[in-house]
Amino acid sequence: MKRLKKIILASVIGLVLIIFVILGIEAIFQRQTAGLIYDNMSNVPPARTVIILGASVHADGKLSPILKDRVDTAIKLFEKNKVNNFLVTGDHRSEDYNEVAAMVGYLEENGIDKSLIISDHAGLDTYDSMYRAGKLFEVESAIVVTQKFHLPRALFIAKNLGLDYRGFAADQRAYQTEYRLKQREKLANLKALWEVLLKKEPRTLEARLN
Repeated sequence: MKRLKKIILASVIGLVLIIFVILGIEAIFQRQTAGLIYDNMSNVPPARTVIILGASVHADGKLSPILKDRVDTAIKLFEKNKVNNFLVTGDHRSEDYNEVAAMVGYLEENGIDKSLIISDHAGLDTYDSMYRAGKLFEVESAIVVTQKFHLPRALFIAKNLGLDYRGFAADQRAYQTEYRLKQREKLANLKALWEVLLKKEPRTLEARLN
């Protein structure tokens, strides 16, 4: 019985420590990026490129609500002369799933000339997207567009890669999966910190996956 109590106590202490670490990392990300995140379009400094981070696409090729809000927000930034071109970055690791093509198609449907769109077909996660934006596509000045809960991680990565990026929140509605995504974000912060500390290279620095 004593051994069981010790195991339970150790498990509880371990869980508490993990929670403190996760919350601590989240606080660090938020503190380091607070001055880089905007939610008022008139205040965001102009940049050359708007980077749209990928998210899920439906089987019929339509953008999920989260991704649609990101792309719509990027279009508004362009229309307000805050940016000159677009970098769309997302998952295209298989022929039957292509976040990038869906975003490009939506941009073109909304009047954006294809010559203004840069496509990154190997943005498999936030770290890869930020790394490739700077190292492969040589984007020096950018506004990163994603939801507010995601921006601290994206900008923390960019900042620690030496990239001069700002962020603009794409939140335009309440999302059914927002709570689950926010919880996943806390775990993703651990992965991002590890990648930054290791200065990890993406899976590929080619234009697309082979």
